Amino acid sequence: MTDRRLRVVLAEDSVVLRDGMVELLGARGCEVVATAGTAPELLAAVAGHRPDVAVVDIRMPPTHRDEGIRAAVEIRARTPEVGILVFSQHVETAWAARLLADGATGVGYLLKERVARTSEFVDALHRVADGGVALDPEVVTLMMRGGRRTGVDTLTSREREVLELMAQGHSNRSVAALLGVSDRAVEKHVAAVFGKFGLRAAPSDNRRVKAVLAYLAESGGRDGGRGGG
Repeated sequence: MTDRRLRVVLAEDSVVLRDGMVELLGARGCEVVATAGTAPELLAAVAGHRPDVAVVDIRMPPTHRDEGIRAAVEIRARTPEVGILVFSQHVETAWAARLLADGATGVGYLLKERVARTSEFVDALHRVADGGVALDPEVVTLMMRGGRRTGVDTLTSREREVLELMAQGHSNRSVAALLGVSDRAVEKHVAAVFGKFGLRAAPSDNRRVKAVLAYLAESGGRDGGRGGG
């Protein structure tokens, strides 16, 4: 994790949780420049402070349905340079797909009950702020289910495993360690994925992000979403 001090806008309608997160993030070297309890407050805070990253809960007042993630999609449209980390106990695959629709750079989606350590959360913040991707494996799995997948159905089982781990933000070396294979083997699988998705090499292209986007957004948008009560 880098030592760069991140400027964060935190949107969370639970005052107790919000105050606790402000304290934890401050102790980890992040600067919470503003907090918000509603979607309009979030939009105003991002517009006023232009943080490195906005942490957004999906369900916020007044209906506690999808106000937060709607605001996140709007932030992506208005200020694409601001990273978005959705931090929720709910998985909404349709809205996640919309969040990824304009590119997967600088997007994260973590589930509250599955973040075991503060350091994991802060690492994800830095990754998203730096233009990376941080997706919980459960989110990835749900976005992979169902629907017709152009290109994806041509992948081998190993290529799918590699791409799923890429979607979670793992590097080639990390993928190799998790799968128990060589770095070179992972490089071959990644190259095969790029080829099947028609992603040609270009100096300004991030083909990993494009591959993840093609894999997740296409299948996730057809699931209709899933959420708890």
